[in-house]
Amino acid sequence: MTGGPTTPDTPRLPVSVVALGGGHGLHASLSALRRVVEDLTAVVTVADNGGSSGRLRSEFGVLPPGDLRMALAALCGDDEWGQTWARVLQHRFDSDGEMKGHVVGNLLIVGLWELLGGHVNGLEWVARLLDARGRVLPMAVTPMDITAEVRGLDPDRPDARELVRGQVEVATTCGTLTGIRLDPPDPEACPEAVEAVNHADWIVLGPGSWYTSVIPHLMVPDLRRALVESDGKVIVVLNLEEQAGETVGYLPEDLLGALLAHAPDLRLHTVLVDPSTVADVDLLEQVVASAGAELVVADVSMGDGTPRHDPKKLAAACSRIMGGV
Repeated sequence: MTGGPTTPDTPRLPVSVVALGGGHGLHASLSALRRVVEDLTAVVTVADNGGSSGRLRSEFGVLPPGDLRMALAALCGDDEWGQTWARVLQHRFDSDGEMKGHVVGNLLIVGLWELLGGHVNGLEWVARLLDARGRVLPMAVTPMDITAEVRGLDPDRPDARELVRGQVEVATTCGTLTGIRLDPPDPEACPEAVEAVNHADWIVLGPGSWYTSVIPHLMVPDLRRALVESDGKVIVVLNLEEQAGETVGYLPEDLLGALLAHAPDLRLHTVLVDPSTVADVDLLEQVVASAGAELVVADVSMGDGTPRHDPKKLAAACSRIMGGV
């Protein structure tokens, strides 16, 4: 089975790359990486409990498909075939009935899971239909929830800590996150995702919702073990702004600290950050060096006032890092 016609690409690095995350952050990194590497695998957080994904998860007992769909859309080519299918995959129904809010790609993925069985098999068929420039895998095959310990929910008890359950609830909390956990605490990792990490030349973490899309990968026991033991070089791409409900008041060094607090034995190669986010480059460089990594400060933002990474700029920065330029 083949997809539609494609246009020639610029030469891509002959390396194997695994990018981990979820949502818009992973979409940004995949949109960049597919331009510059030959072998690309996305490993996607699967804890969403809201919107179309949450409804399908509740009704069919499946993994939430939304972040998987977004990753597949990011891997579509820039030709007419790829961009048409990317729009179809992301199309959200707008009606007054039961279909309101559902996304075409979510329904397609769940339909293939029902017909073919197996999460990976269904995702591979969608990728073949799209002529996707890479592979998409869930980080785990066990449905899970994210629970966060939050401080300051009650203004009368600002130091009291309470538990907030659910990815949507955690991402929108008005308190200060002090840590997260998964429920169940030991979800079964996707074997193919573990294998991809084990054989990767490069591993990319971030950008994205730090506590609900990036850090959860470090809390799936077998996946965490693979990330720590892999010979792949780890690049951490830091966010362009703080995120309400998760990282309010965080500086780049705080993001890095939160990541390493959940996996102090994770070996980093490079930390990539946009200059617009750095208040004290010397301090950040010291923190990065103490983690055994190299700091790369590069313009990777859209530059239009929005907190979005520019795929072409991010691709160029990653290409320079991976190519040793």
